[in-house]
Amino acid sequence: MDNNDIYKSNDGLARAQSNGFFVAVGLAVIFCIFFELSGVSAEMPAGTIGLEYRINPNDAPPASLARLPGVGLAKAQAIVTYRQQFRRDGRGDLAFRDCNDLDKVKGIGPVTARNMCEWLKFQ
Repeated sequence: MDNNDIYKSNDGLARAQSNGFFVAVGLAVIFCIFFELSGVSAEMPAGTIGLEYRINPNDAPPASLARLPGVGLAKAQAIVTYRQQFRRDGRGDLAFRDCNDLDKVKGIGPVTARNMCEWLKFQ
């Protein structure tokens, strides 16, 4: 194999790599356009939640309550525990009549209650 053959071999390899690069870039652009047009990209800002319906804290399970802003599993369980204790004490069926009642739950302050309010219904 002489030097000309080596240069021809390297030339072909460089062309193949260059073509591969352009194909990859083209596919990336096509995927970006597809995702943008298909609505796959979320229209909500990061960190927000999307709920299809409002949650009633008087009967919702902890898993549903944990989806509320500022509420994790621990606070969701605290809401359920408060609700159960409220009923055991014979104070009625509705532990929460409005957002302000959520302040009574340990670990939930006025700001957290206010942030959850738009996602709640009270029945």
